[in-house]
Amino acid sequence: MNALEKIQRQIQWNRLVAVVEEQAQIMIRTAFSTTVREAGDLSAGIFDLQGRMLAQAVTGTPGHVNSMMESVGHFLAKFPAASMKPGDHYITNDPWLGTGHLHDLTVVTPAFRRGEIVGLFANTAHVIDVGGLGMGPDGRSVFEEGLYIPIVKCFDQGAPNETFFDFVRMGSRTPVELEGDIYSLCACNDAGAKRLVEMMDEYGMESIDPLAAYIFDASLTATLDEIRKLPKGTYRGTIKSDGYEAEVTLKAAMTIKEDEIVVDYAGTSGLSGRGINVPAAYCRAYACFGIKCVVAPEIPNNWASLAPFRMEIPEGCILNAPRPYPVSVRHVVGQLLPDLMMGCLHQAVPDRVNAEGSSALWNPPLRGGAQVSGSAAELPDFEIITFNSGGTGARPTKDGLDGTAFPSGVRTMPVEATENVAPVIFWQNQIRADSAGAGRTRGGFGKIMEIGAKGEAEFAVNAIFDRVANAPKGRDGGGDGASGWVGFTDGSTIRTKGYQVVPKGKRLLLKLPGGGGMGDAKARDRALVERDVADGLVSPDQAKALYGA
Repeated sequence: MNALEKIQRQIQWNRLVAVVEEQAQIMIRTAFSTTVREAGDLSAGIFDLQGRMLAQAVTGTPGHVNSMMESVGHFLAKFPAASMKPGDHYITNDPWLGTGHLHDLTVVTPAFRRGEIVGLFANTAHVIDVGGLGMGPDGRSVFEEGLYIPIVKCFDQGAPNETFFDFVRMGSRTPVELEGDIYSLCACNDAGAKRLVEMMDEYGMESIDPLAAYIFDASLTATLDEIRKLPKGTYRGTIKSDGYEAEVTLKAAMTIKEDEIVVDYAGTSGLSGRGINVPAAYCRAYACFGIKCVVAPEIPNNWASLAPFRMEIPEGCILNAPRPYPVSVRHVVGQLLPDLMMGCLHQAVPDRVNAEGSSALWNPPLRGGAQVSGSAAELPDFEIITFNSGGTGARPTKDGLDGTAFPSGVRTMPVEATENVAPVIFWQNQIRADSAGAGRTRGGFGKIMEIGAKGEAEFAVNAIFDRVANAPKGRDGGGDGASGWVGFTDGSTIRTKGYQVVPKGKRLLLKLPGGGGMGDAKARDRALVERDVADGLVSPDQAKALYGA
């Protein structure tokens, strides 16, 4: 390939990213659920006819993107590309074929040009309700957790599968929102397919296979180059989750080889009887993301750039839950995995790794009305979820981020958006003072949130909180972040996981964790003094007198 052809391929690659980003933005603009349109809890991407992801939208979460990358192959196993027709849309929320729990819908759509299938578009979105017990950890099996959708056609050559939609509407507390979201997911895939055909026409492309080969070759080569720069060896890490019945220990032994990175989770806690278990695809999704953030952050995310990262997850381990174990809130444990990966990589490349952060989202599902209070209900029935985060861990050269989702990457939902669709009031939503771990660079601050129902009515929360018994750890002598706290405004505490009622007249109070610090805090003091002197705010003699420096 000559230089001009390489430039053209790079332009086409960038154009492909623009196509899938438009796909994601259309989903956000047309979605019914606040989880999608406000928080951006979604993914979008384009795949070749072998089910390999070429490009993903910038908007999206690693848990969705990297799990979705595996899921398209399952769709093709049931519905081969040769059997697909224009206007077909396929859907599932199978946790073991998709993104790990029933609340995520994955839709796959074929793209056709001149009557020939040329590619596949896929997306995933988190919806508010799929029935069952709701999004919480209390289920004893996946069958209690909601409507379980196998891989089926939701649209057949443009016509809706009315039987499918009848089941969906009857199986959800929010049928309008759920049906609307499915239409949104199909519409955004259609838009991506249309833009792909326009791109192929513009560049005279008969197939995307040559572009796919270029993308995969460039991505794999670049990733392997970065791996070869790392010091070889095996590095071990441990992190703890509060768990449900008991504390959970996650262990990893990361071996950096010449052309791959292998992670072995031997020694990790066994399966839980509650919904904090993690399907293997979700484990791979977040572990690979944590490695990639450190090893190859500038290389685009696709099938080839993730291929050198291999996971060995023992059977019977909480990170390899088999069907039909409960998995509704798999993120509580799964989102700790990037911190676990960084704990290993810190031993190899300490100057490229963050301190631990709050990690798992604090996204309480709230419910009210007769389904909580029976005939005494003062409010109409409602089901809503709000996405919030504590502080991130300190970075090697910068402070951590306050109230920011990492590793999930979702946006914090505006309280006004939640109050607009449910009868709840957020009385506080502010930075939590003194929650950041001290250090040369400090951790990010957590938040304080106070939530009540209108008229101080009774409502319920499905608690799915972590980092309460196990605070985020600092690195290189940095201080730990503040641990979380869950209770009522009168100071009484409640369980950090599980369905609980907030009595009439009480409000839910959440104190979100802060991120851990990085390095000795005295180095930060010295840096501040040096800055004051450099800025002319104090003289060197004054600095010595005031700060002892």
